[in-house]
Amino acid sequence: MSVGFRVFTKRKMPDKEVMEGFRSLPAANVADVMGRSCAMSSEIHTMLPHTDAILVGPALTVRARPGDNLMIHKALNLAEEGDVIVISNEGDRSQSLLGAIIVAYARSKKIGGIIADGPIRDVDEIASLGVPVYATGSTPGGPYKEGPGEVNTPISCGGVSVNPGDIILADSDGVIVIPRKDAAAVLNEAQEFAKTDAAKMQAALEGRAKRGWVDEKLAEKKCEIIDGCYEDL
Repeated sequence: MSVGFRVFTKRKMPDKEVMEGFRSLPAANVADVMGRSCAMSSEIHTMLPHTDAILVGPALTVRARPGDNLMIHKALNLAEEGDVIVISNEGDRSQSLLGAIIVAYARSKKIGGIIADGPIRDVDEIASLGVPVYATGSTPGGPYKEGPGEVNTPISCGGVSVNPGDIILADSDGVIVIPRKDAAAVLNEAQEFAKTDAAKMQAALEGRAKRGWVDEKLAEKKCEIIDGCYEDL
């Protein structure tokens, strides 16, 4: 087995009913019940302007060499309807990882979306294709096709660990990763949290929000409250 240059053609998949349950939830609510530690870097953002689409699907992971998309093409060949291709790029920002032709082919295969820890190109054409694409930005500099790399192995994308078959949930706020094995428990907790959050929002809109907790927290942390002006000190 050639570690660093290999392709696994199979992966363990999440329960479809559980996965679809996340489609009605904001990524922020789900992130809150996961210790607020499952969100990818804010560098990775939607490349489709003015969209409120929610992306949910199982991760098909790619460990790419910086600025190289050979293994991305292999993942594209393996991907099935609804899959989310998640690409590690070792933090490189010098070369685009993909362009409109890859996204057009992804659309033809009804792939759920693409998450890239690096830049892309052909952004106007990609926007017109309607496939959810999240990336760090754009550059006209194209990728190489040399390898090595891996498909369907654990990766790090946007500072978060992603395993093949983990659930990807992305909206206009960004991208979070839900571990496949924990998905059912996370879904139940997130659904209850969303109800509470909606009630808080309504109270805030109506001016009924309880704000006493702020001073209680400051007192707990021993913050000094001074009844006076800074200039008087």
